[in-house]
Amino acid sequence: MLGSNVEKGIGRVRVNPYKKDDKALVSKVTEVRSLKGDILNSVNLIGGFNKIVDKGDEILLKPNFNTADAPPGSSDPDFVKAVIQLLYEHGAAKVVLGESSTLRLSTWKVLKQTGMMKKAEEAGAEVVLFDEERWVNVATGGKYLRKVSLPETALNAKKVVYVCCMKTHRWAKFTFSLKLAVGFMKPSERAALHMRNLEEKIADLNLVVHPNLTIMDGRKCFISGGPATGELRSPCVVLASGDRVAIDVEALKTIEGFEGASLKDDPWSYTQIRRAVELGLGVKNEQEYKVVEK
Repeated sequence: MLGSNVEKGIGRVRVNPYKKDDKALVSKVTEVRSLKGDILNSVNLIGGFNKIVDKGDEILLKPNFNTADAPPGSSDPDFVKAVIQLLYEHGAAKVVLGESSTLRLSTWKVLKQTGMMKKAEEAGAEVVLFDEERWVNVATGGKYLRKVSLPETALNAKKVVYVCCMKTHRWAKFTFSLKLAVGFMKPSERAALHMRNLEEKIADLNLVVHPNLTIMDGRKCFISGGPATGELRSPCVVLASGDRVAIDVEALKTIEGFEGASLKDDPWSYTQIRRAVELGLGVKNEQEYKVVEK
């Protein structure tokens, strides 16, 4: 299905290394005590950073700074900094933080206003603003989103780590790992993305964006509203997985566990998830993944 797009996409299509007994693993750290330790525990529970990080690797790290709103409206800079530090401690030679905010905002100003620019510098990461990149038009092979412009630096990345927020989204229902890929798109193309079939297009986009590892900050979440502001709750969890569908389903379950949540349906019934399953982007049902808790 992917054809030549495999070599043109971000990251590389590969076998999920975070599996046991042929089941994808999703970690759930619920005893949140120390930020860096909790993140390390979440990744260790599924097999550790060294499953994807080899000594000397360059890693592209993609957070969520669509706007400069407080977490979970955007990523927590301290959380992102801790992930950068852990990647270096496990052998990465270079960590590149890449981001592009919404069309109406300057990515540089968003990263500066949130403190992410300073935290990235402290952790030794290079910051790349996709807005200033050369954009390359890529065919997705999808039905609803056929072509997309992606930043050249991201297209050259062989290993990608996501740092996601946990929140509802007014138009896409929710924004976790699958939706995070929209931050790679040329901002001027994102308006058309939202016009119709948004959830299907999000899944199609993921045909050419392939994270090796997703770490989700679920210490706070929105149970309604979003993506910038919403009704806030505190699940106090950190999730990690090598499977986008599995981790998104678990995040849905977490949000739906709160009274008054706007999301109430079977997690597998949402269009983002159904389309992702149809495209083979991750697990197909509950039996294909296992939650490891601590």
